[in-house]
Amino acid sequence: MKLASGQVAVVTGAASGIGLALAQAFAARGLSVVLSDLRTAEVQASAAKVAAEYGVATLAVTTDVRNAESVEALAQATIDRFGRVDVVCNNAGVMGPMGPAWELDPAVFRWLLDVAFMGVVHGVQAFVPRMIAGGRPGHILNTSSMAGLRPTPSITPYGAAKAAVVGFTESLRVELSMNAPLISATVLCPGYVPTDMGASSRQTNPADVVLAPLDPSPTDNGIVVGSGMTLEDVSSAALAGIEADQIHVIVYRGGPYDHDVRARVQSVLDDLPESSS
Repeated sequence: MKLASGQVAVVTGAASGIGLALAQAFAARGLSVVLSDLRTAEVQASAAKVAAEYGVATLAVTTDVRNAESVEALAQATIDRFGRVDVVCNNAGVMGPMGPAWELDPAVFRWLLDVAFMGVVHGVQAFVPRMIAGGRPGHILNTSSMAGLRPTPSITPYGAAKAAVVGFTESLRVELSMNAPLISATVLCPGYVPTDMGASSRQTNPADVVLAPLDPSPTDNGIVVGSGMTLEDVSSAALAGIEADQIHVIVYRGGPYDHDVRARVQSVLDDLPESSS
């Protein structure tokens, strides 16, 4: 689909980071933008900033993507304000503690999956029926990560949630092509980019998930790799991917990503049984 003025984009996790960068990129194209986040003051400030900088209509909505009713309220608020929705970016995410999978509290897995995966599911279930009813071309952008395409030792809950987003989006895209061909779906898989996810996670973590104090100087541990990639690099690639109707938008600079993803795909090919036909 072609992004243009008059359309409406919804972005979750939009108070900062990739979500805010997406909101700014849509606004730069003239789209009205609904910014949602669990952090009320922060998302209101970000919505006001986008409106002031780009001269577009914005709406800030406090949303807990773990809760289907909260996301349903976001969808209804969008329709009530703008009367339509054209692009939905299910982007909200959090980062949990690090450690071997067998040592992490199951609550960590539940939290990561509830936000990063079930938040996507809730977004699709709340918005797609409304998009179908609108009868216009539309697009779903689900934020995963390179962690969804490669092994992620010591952050297994995060990688598992992001891998689920990849598989979900690939299947969703086929379902849409069969049942609602005006709408498509893309999964965004960025490499490391500086965001405040660590700090924001510590503002929103549930009581049963204990997070250590934030380390202001992450080191290259094979998972977090300084790349020089910016939030604008990610948002620009995402919008181009929507317009090109890509299945995967993979964006990174530096790091082991290329090798790791190719090795994973090759291991799957190597393990395929010989065809009997």
